[in-house]
Amino acid sequence: MMKSNTAPVANDVVVAGKFKISDLWKKEDWLSIWIAFILIAASAVGVLTGWYDFSGAKFSTWAFSASEFTDPAKAKGFLDVFSWGLFGKLSVTFGAFGLLFALGSKCEGKKILKFIPAFAAIFLLVCVVRLLSAEFTFNRYLEYAFWALLLGLLISNTVKVPEWLKPAIRTEFYIKTGLIILGAQVLFSNIQKFGLYGLGIAWGVTPVVILFMWWLGVKVLKIQNKPLVITVAAATSVCGTSAAIAAAAAAKAKKTDLAFAVGTSLIFTVLMMVGLPFFIKAIHIDPMVGGAWIGGTVDSTGAVVLAGQALGDVGGQVAALVKMIQNILIGFVALGIAIFFTTKVDAQASADQKVGVGEIWQRFPKFILGFLAASMVFSFVLQPVYGTEATTDVIKHLKEFQNWAFALAFTSIGLETNFKELCGQVQGGKPFQLYIIGQVFNLVLTFVVVWFLLCGKFFPIPTINT
Repeated sequence: MMKSNTAPVANDVVVAGKFKISDLWKKEDWLSIWIAFILIAASAVGVLTGWYDFSGAKFSTWAFSASEFTDPAKAKGFLDVFSWGLFGKLSVTFGAFGLLFALGSKCEGKKILKFIPAFAAIFLLVCVVRLLSAEFTFNRYLEYAFWALLLGLLISNTVKVPEWLKPAIRTEFYIKTGLIILGAQVLFSNIQKFGLYGLGIAWGVTPVVILFMWWLGVKVLKIQNKPLVITVAAATSVCGTSAAIAAAAAAKAKKTDLAFAVGTSLIFTVLMMVGLPFFIKAIHIDPMVGGAWIGGTVDSTGAVVLAGQALGDVGGQVAALVKMIQNILIGFVALGIAIFFTTKVDAQASADQKVGVGEIWQRFPKFILGFLAASMVFSFVLQPVYGTEATTDVIKHLKEFQNWAFALAFTSIGLETNFKELCGQVQGGKPFQLYIIGQVFNLVLTFVVVWFLLCGKFFPIPTINT
């Protein structure tokens, strides 16, 4: 899916070019790292010095009916969302993204005057997406990624996307930048909060599920689209949307592969978010065990928090901790996929092409280095020096920039995709079979590991402060 420092030749065989120092400011992978770190640095300086507030815009939760809120006094209708503060934040978000991505496009040799009006139009579409996804009911069950895909697909399949809009449809650029910002939120200190229990649940199960789904998809179901298989496997086993994006980038999956994986993951996330807490309560599973089970199997972090809280404070905290520990794997999973596809899958597809260290480096998605670097800086520099509270505050400021980058990406995917192409990914229903069987395997294996670690028969039950 992602572009790399490569050039296509006959029969779509990808041949790496030699690294040039100018690649650092001319290639998309490197530019996404610089853009992400400029946003990270600007937010961090603002928070740590207290000089200014630099963060992305966020639409307040609103509802068509005030009765949907627990406290009607705090209810907001559609018009209540809009304020001068919101418009100010939207201006900051548009200015920062517009300027940085325009300069990035200029460095790549693209025409900046064509990019700016196109980006303004896509940003407006994303504003509609973020506003719609902030509605009370939608906000609880469907992420903005769903609405971004849907809006983009509706436009691309009803009216033709105008040529002037295409310069700003930069799916890979937005995705890479968002993933690097996400890396700053993946703190290794989360491992300490649940210790070896969290590692056993999150890290012990995830690789097994990925390997099982790869074997199931390639060997049993014989799905020819291997990047689709690994993208669906990562979405199922790690954390849904974010993992699917990283895996798709590492395996060079098509945009339709990513759209299918994310769409399927979002649908089943809603079902599991509602169904798992109900099932856990119905058969009287311990809240700690149930929370860990939810954290290890429900794809979306937001859905994990909601589902876990349905079990009480202990279940909610354990679910969130397991998911946060699992999220740390995103960068490492993407790294492993990139190396595996470069040395094995792509090498087999082009048997006459020798894959050496230089070739691996050229094909390697450099944004993964940015993801890992951001995680390391926040985990081992920022948090030890400035403390957990300040680091958490910086992360909160960055969270919305990540959301905007991903929303831009998914809107772009929708604008580039037609339903015929998307339906073509189904291949007789095999990808659906892959997801469903893989998720069932994930549910069973995760529960076995969770019960073994937390039942109290083999290891002491950890203490969770609520």
